[in-house]
Amino acid sequence: MPSGPDGFVADAKYRTEFEHARALVLGHPRRWRVIYHYDADGIASASSAMRAFARLGYPAQATALAGVERDRMRTLTESTAGPILVVDTGASWLDLFAHHPHPVVVLDHHQYAGAPNPPALPEHVAFVNPLDWGVDGMSEMCAATLTWLFTVFLDPLNWDNAPWGLSGAIGDRQHVGGFRGLNARLVEEATTRSLVVRRPGLALFGATMGAAIAGGIDPFVRGLSGRPEAVGKFLDTLGVDPARPPSSLSAEETRRLVEALRTRLAGAGVAPEAVQILDQERWFLPALGLDAEEVSNRQSAAGRAKMPGVGVAYALGDPSSAERVRLAEDGWRSGVLRGLRRLEDEGVNSMSSLQWFESPDTTLAGTQAGMAILYLLDPERPVFAFSEGSGPTKVSARATLRLVDRGVDLTVTCARSAAAVGGEGGGHRVASGATIPAGTREKFLAEANEILGRQLSARTEAS
Repeated sequence: MPSGPDGFVADAKYRTEFEHARALVLGHPRRWRVIYHYDADGIASASSAMRAFARLGYPAQATALAGVERDRMRTLTESTAGPILVVDTGASWLDLFAHHPHPVVVLDHHQYAGAPNPPALPEHVAFVNPLDWGVDGMSEMCAATLTWLFTVFLDPLNWDNAPWGLSGAIGDRQHVGGFRGLNARLVEEATTRSLVVRRPGLALFGATMGAAIAGGIDPFVRGLSGRPEAVGKFLDTLGVDPARPPSSLSAEETRRLVEALRTRLAGAGVAPEAVQILDQERWFLPALGLDAEEVSNRQSAAGRAKMPGVGVAYALGDPSSAERVRLAEDGWRSGVLRGLRRLEDEGVNSMSSLQWFESPDTTLAGTQAGMAILYLLDPERPVFAFSEGSGPTKVSARATLRLVDRGVDLTVTCARSAAAVGGEGGGHRVASGATIPAGTREKFLAEANEILGRQLSARTEAS
């Protein structure tokens, strides 16, 4: 039978934090500003929050952040004459919110200094972070599943925010190998409530088999992705017409295809958990008639196309936004694919403990880095992508779970390396980012390379 969320976690901080945040929201029935990160997880988080505020009858305004932007956050809080909900960001800026004269609720899953013990905060600031109650924010709960759960605390009707919880979790790649921890508990609850349907399937999206494989980025198959002619020859050897839709394949044809693709991925040195993405369990969303990964891709694409608000409007049921995110997804996939093809052809720059490349696609660099370390690059060294323009340089850093197990912590690496050059950074052990002053890349890289070398050496010596 379906159950309520109160007993999902035994740690007392779980209920204490959620109840404090709920009391602030329900005690202030006025206009709220929702501040969120512009990636898939942030957009999905804002989607659940805006739907919940609409149910409460509260007017709300959603505002996106493009990265690690302390000054932008300060400006927003100072210019907001009312309460604020911050999702998928904010854990590093709690000091700013203490000075806001109105309630501030922060729902964030990122690492912060002193975790799992947040600093003392005034009563009008509520901070909810799964790290505080023993849940890993890197693998067991993202901002979108955290916000989804919070909206259920506000009103059980909000269980139907399930599509946006899963969308954000997939965007943060917490679905790889199947959902774990509290994420799994939430998916189980949503499945019991018929909001999610588990079913087998392939991570191939496209009108035809040829388009699905040639346009594939997750998995990215070396020698096939971005190469329609090569895909045609590959499918011919399997006796599959490239013009056929993926749904038309028989069980035997699907088996042969999966076996052939798995062989290619494994032969390219792709880690087993990434190979499994190809045909792991899928999550279908009946309310939308789409696979949860498709929804995630569309919201991610909206953010990367610099229209995160359209991604939120899509969740709120705006018909024109549905078409816009679909078209944005086409452009997003093409941009990521273009970047991966470039890396496949040209390679990257190497240092002793890291590898790095430049990406002209500022909003796609993180996705390109994440896909590249899984499917193209040396998996034994984290990768950094730099996007330089007329202002500060944006940095996206990605590792693998294996590297994290070996001691890599990109949160520490990005924060300390950025601070060394007058910037700021943070995130997760496996995925992080930074904003640094123009012209400081060389010093940032030297610092990051040294920090990563120490992290990897420390774990090796300890073992």
